[in-house]
Amino acid sequence: MIYADNAATTGMTPHAVDAMVPFLAEQYGNPSSLYSFGQESKEALEDARARIAACLGADPREITFTSGGSEADNQAIVTGAAIGARKGKKHIISTAFEHHAVLHTLKALEKEGYEVTLLDVHKNGVVTPEQVAEAIREDTCLVTIMYANNEIGTIQPIKEIGAVCREKGVLFHTDAVQAAGHVHIDVKDQNIDMLSLSAHKFHGPRGIGVLYAKRGIMLRNLIYGGAQERGKRAGTENVAAIMGMAAALEESCSNIDVNAKHMTAMRDRLIEGLDKIPYAELNGDRERRLPGNVNFCFEGIEGESLLLLLDDKGICASSGSACTSGSLDPSHVLLAIGRPHEVAHGSLRLTIGEDITEDQIDYMIGAVDEVVTYLRNMSPFWRDLTVGKRVHMFAE
Repeated sequence: MIYADNAATTGMTPHAVDAMVPFLAEQYGNPSSLYSFGQESKEALEDARARIAACLGADPREITFTSGGSEADNQAIVTGAAIGARKGKKHIISTAFEHHAVLHTLKALEKEGYEVTLLDVHKNGVVTPEQVAEAIREDTCLVTIMYANNEIGTIQPIKEIGAVCREKGVLFHTDAVQAAGHVHIDVKDQNIDMLSLSAHKFHGPRGIGVLYAKRGIMLRNLIYGGAQERGKRAGTENVAAIMGMAAALEESCSNIDVNAKHMTAMRDRLIEGLDKIPYAELNGDRERRLPGNVNFCFEGIEGESLLLLLDDKGICASSGSACTSGSLDPSHVLLAIGRPHEVAHGSLRLTIGEDITEDQIDYMIGAVDEVVTYLRNMSPFWRDLTVGKRVHMFAE
């Protein structure tokens, strides 16, 4: 099997598993308890908080543990909205190709009287600081733009966007779920006020994440109850998962440069191979993208059939976000960068890991080529293209 869906989730490293085991079997004390057995868990919890903060260039007191990226996104956005409302500012800026954890939260806020501006994204999948500057108004309270897109992997100019927001006095949040552990992040240097991440995207456990919030930002509660996480996220902390997340993030961050060099070379080899398939196009910028992300559209192909046939060949892939994989609608990300519906339905996302080999890359290229040819030979739509009844959208 070749696992090429790391954007959906990653396998845990032995280091992360080993970090969790003692807190599942032996050191299971509640960190809120006053006795020494519980305080041992509390000490481990705070040590993990400090280590995660160091990976982000943050202060430990700026780290709040959540159930994952979606919860962190929700809490960051409603916090920015609440802070703005207290000042009479109810305008929020985002982009058209954000993760649904962001877009659906913004939709909910619109029903509460907030105005949302979704910036268009260029064909290459990159938003410019100039777009953000032009969109900011006197009543803008929050800008939320993802660090790297979960489907097409394009990396945004976060530092420059953050600088624009800082100059205008507007809070800036970034969904860094796909970026954390894969690119260098320094929240202070990059002018980031709030940031979300999720452990299972960098070889940590599922169901645990982080919301970084700059000191002075009073988070709005989503969950009420106990006084955990400085009273801003009730519920007994999942110490074992937090320990696994800290270990995985440290390991990933310490190896970013080595991993990125290898994965970028393998990514480019895969892009070059798939680019030779007739009427196929890469989605997103060729260079400004995550090291492991490859996303292509193929004319005359239906994405679900492509995935099932690749599965038969031992390749785990996707056609977009795992969160919407059950939907028959084309990817909102691909529509946002200008792909027409019929082409967006034929997308393929291959997100490789650090252990990928040249032989595996070459096998995937051959398998995709074979499956695309097979499906096109069966397609009436493709037949219409070949005889001139329809016009090709891509160059051969």
